[in-house]
Amino acid sequence: MAFCLLVGIPATIALTPPQQLTVAGQELFVGARVPSPSLSGPVQLVQIGNTRLDVAPLEVYGPLRPQLTLGPIQRNAAAAAAADPATGSQVRATAMSTVGTGFLRWYGWATLGLLAVTLTATAVAAHLRILATLRRQSRRPHQHLPAAELWQRGTRQSLRMTAVAVAVTMVAWAGAGALAYSGTVQGLQGVRSLADLVGTHHLPPLPVGPKATGYTGAVIGDSRAARVGGAPVAGATADDTACGRSSDSLAGEIGSMQGSRVLNLACSGASIPSGLLGPQTQGGRTLPSQVGRLQQVQGLKFVTVVIGPNDLSWGDFLRYCYAADCQDNLTEGEFDYRLAAFDRDYGELLQALNDLPGRPQIIVMTSYDVFNPDANCGDAKGPAGVSGLTPAGITVLSSRNKALNDLLVSGAQKYRFSIATPRLAPLCTDSVDGLGADIQGLGDSNPFHPTGTGSIRMASAVVAAVKPDAGG
Repeated sequence: MAFCLLVGIPATIALTPPQQLTVAGQELFVGARVPSPSLSGPVQLVQIGNTRLDVAPLEVYGPLRPQLTLGPIQRNAAAAAAADPATGSQVRATAMSTVGTGFLRWYGWATLGLLAVTLTATAVAAHLRILATLRRQSRRPHQHLPAAELWQRGTRQSLRMTAVAVAVTMVAWAGAGALAYSGTVQGLQGVRSLADLVGTHHLPPLPVGPKATGYTGAVIGDSRAARVGGAPVAGATADDTACGRSSDSLAGEIGSMQGSRVLNLACSGASIPSGLLGPQTQGGRTLPSQVGRLQQVQGLKFVTVVIGPNDLSWGDFLRYCYAADCQDNLTEGEFDYRLAAFDRDYGELLQALNDLPGRPQIIVMTSYDVFNPDANCGDAKGPAGVSGLTPAGITVLSSRNKALNDLLVSGAQKYRFSIATPRLAPLCTDSVDGLGADIQGLGDSNPFHPTGTGSIRMASAVVAAVKPDAGG
């Protein structure tokens, strides 16, 4: 009984596959989240395959806590019917019924799985019990019980054990199902809107500025794409100056390689909330949302996205690793917290890019490593007064950069966006062609940003990812 309750039920919940549904034109998967050692927990919504959102109002006691997985939102006739005031209420009622039926189907399969686990466990226990009995009998040379009596005794014991184990396990499972149902229903009684259920969410940016034409592509992102520290743009606008955009920026180099015009909207200091999806204050100016400006550009074939380090406040971790051993759980927990927040913002950005007019090809650029693990030059040792980066500290930074890149790639793949991975020569190394590092060092004007050569390598990665029929 203990095995079936403490191991069998959690294992069944974790191993029973979710049920696939189509609700209001959207692909859903209904199941249960992996149990945790707590008395209660919220229902969970999984978006884009990597963002997990706890639905706080739906608190469920017991090990069985429903989970709903939602893929990228599809825009189709069924989704439009759900939003139509004339048909929306009926569609939503049908959707709730479908989701409920899907969970009941999952629960039925899980019940069969748990029954199989229980019977298997009791069968194994019965065999072990018979073996133990035979072993005891073998040590009694003159008091052997007849084989028929041993068989009858073992059979009765096995049947009693099986009946009790199955009954207790199924009662506990029925109780878990009842608690999941009551917790969900009671939580929904206090919900009056979607915001009550999953929290508030800001709307995608509105189109900003005049309509623009004549551009094949566009670049949005941060100072790495703007290429701060390079030669100024000819005829630079006030926004170009405030954002630190250079003539050899990523957009400029892509345009040179393709022989086309590429719009540069990247801005130093930009993050997803402040810069890409929302306005940004930089250089004494308030700049409009980069995605809002994209919506006004007609005929785009591709859009390159360079984002991440500013959202994570990467400079904080870099400075800390220069000054101290950064292999501690406190900073690791802080990184995980910031990465989770970036994950949510990134999901909103991907959705906004997926809805761009004309559906241009979206190319997400990954983040480059600044050092190799064995770096031992002045840039790794840091300025005077700090202990410098150790090989272990560089490994920590590299592992966190990999976590960022894994998230960038995972989200992009969910929307079938393209990936560009630049190959920049890190600091303290020479590039294969002998041109030196492709990243500015501590003695340069903008440390850890790409050099002019680095910008060319980044552009090459983008050009290689551009599809011949992009936007078509």
